[in-house]
Amino acid sequence: MTTALITGSTAGIGAAFARRLAADGHNLVLVARDTKRLREQATELHDRHGIEAEVLTADLATDPGIEAVAARLTDRKAPLDLLVNNAGFGNKGRYLDVSMADELQMLKVHCEAVLRLTSAATEGMRERGRGGVVNVASVAAFVPRGTYGASKAWVVQFTQGAARDLAGSGVRLMALCPGFVRTEFHQRAGMGTDNIPGWMWLDADKLVAAALTDLSRGKTLSIPDPRYKALMGLVKVAPRGLLGGITSRTGRKYGPQ
Repeated sequence: MTTALITGSTAGIGAAFARRLAADGHNLVLVARDTKRLREQATELHDRHGIEAEVLTADLATDPGIEAVAARLTDRKAPLDLLVNNAGFGNKGRYLDVSMADELQMLKVHCEAVLRLTSAATEGMRERGRGGVVNVASVAAFVPRGTYGASKAWVVQFTQGAARDLAGSGVRLMALCPGFVRTEFHQRAGMGTDNIPGWMWLDADKLVAAALTDLSRGKTLSIPDPRYKALMGLVKVAPRGLLGGITSRTGRKYGPQ
């Protein structure tokens, strides 16, 4: 049986990855900050699917948290076949309204942790000639909208660049770029969602199924929904100046309230 490590596993997209991978027979290493929720999740997945679910409590906004997960990823006695870098959050407020400490914490989780954990995982995967990494980004990566989008743009560029460098090694890397997904994300950030149109919402389980299909096909970028693929197609041809104005207004309409 193969083993997957998922950060931010107790809610949202991370929990959907855990459910799907457990149902497919993968053992899991579940990573999050809340030990109680992790243990409950591990017990439920073990009882339902008969897989082994290991719990690792870690805060990826801290060096000790990143180091603990990196140590598990480099454990040669219990190698991992898939890493899902899903942990992340958003800050409520525009640029300069958010404290520098909060901005740097977000970059720590979205960029530094992703870099360090991807590097820790892929070194052993390359030696074994197999493995995969899914780095969860966002469609916000493709529009000029705040530091959250900028951090996710880094995730996309890093992942696709690393994928090219590791081509032919048996290691697959993919950036996953969802749109609005019904999770705890917005609630935790204090963001209102009542004004977001229903058609813009995605189902986490369907998103994960599409993402894993894209990974199996060797894609380095996954936008797992036709609606958002169409929107991102329009983004590519729109003038940057016009796009910046539109995304700024859209962010005020559909973003933090």
